[in-house]
Amino acid sequence: MTSVLTMFLMLCFLMGQTLAEFSSNGTDAAQSASDRFRKEGYLELFVAETEWYNDIVLGPLLPKSVRLVIPHILQTWLRNYLAGLLVYFATGGLWCLYIYHWKAPFLFPDGNIPGWEPVLMQIQVSMQAMPMYTALPTLSEYMVEKGWTRCYSQIEQVGWSMHLGHCILYLVIVEVGIYWMHRGLHDIKPLYKILHATHHIYNKQDTLSPFAGLAFHPLDGILQAAPHVVALFLVPMHFFSHELFLFLEGIWTTNIHDCLDGKVWPIMGAAYHTIHHTTYRHNYGHYTIFMDWICGTLRPPSGMGPTGEKGEDTKSK
Repeated sequence: MTSVLTMFLMLCFLMGQTLAEFSSNGTDAAQSASDRFRKEGYLELFVAETEWYNDIVLGPLLPKSVRLVIPHILQTWLRNYLAGLLVYFATGGLWCLYIYHWKAPFLFPDGNIPGWEPVLMQIQVSMQAMPMYTALPTLSEYMVEKGWTRCYSQIEQVGWSMHLGHCILYLVIVEVGIYWMHRGLHDIKPLYKILHATHHIYNKQDTLSPFAGLAFHPLDGILQAAPHVVALFLVPMHFFSHELFLFLEGIWTTNIHDCLDGKVWPIMGAAYHTIHHTTYRHNYGHYTIFMDWICGTLRPPSGMGPTGEKGEDTKSK
């Protein structure tokens, strides 16, 4: 195990060096492009992009004359709020329909399907938090429009290979950040009691559902999504890609609360996350198992070893 961990850490170091070079080169490219276009209104490209998003979402709902009197940042928040509702209900609703009705005899032969009461409670908690959740992407867009982040508007400014490197580094930062934020919400008892306990009342298979994915105290949800915004100050990032990753969180959290085991190593799927909801001190990771593996908090599902091989369930120590 020690040798494997050493090799893994060496690989992380080499990847970090490579990505740092990507980041440095990407910064130079993005900065030179920024300097080149700033006189021509480079930052206005971001404003124009967000206005276009607003037109797509709000255009069918509000006349142009009404939207002209609504401040841009308020339009942005309203668009993010409506988009958040759409992602939440479309993803959760369709997934529940598929797994609890169409495929229920196959996926839940024991009948451990959550009833209406916990599902409706999860929706209520999520709806109370949604206005604050969507304030986070609104804030990130505002900071991008002001030029405070390292975002660039077009992939062509850095090239596709550099963009891929930026996305990998961005996701690494998000993975590490969410792991420690999530673990802190458990280890710091006042934070757990005041914030995170709201989410952990769903701790059994018959109470967890896709709609639990956003059933957090509003500040809890914002804290766990904050690494997406912090990453914008640390690594150059394509603006739309950042928006996409942020809203994909709604789909991902739906997936990891359905109690179904996809068995795709090293993904931190629902089987791992269900264990987290029952033991409270394992599997804090977000997309992958790597941070839990490195930090000693990994507990694989029954019949799977830490590296994906068949093995015994890791018991609590």
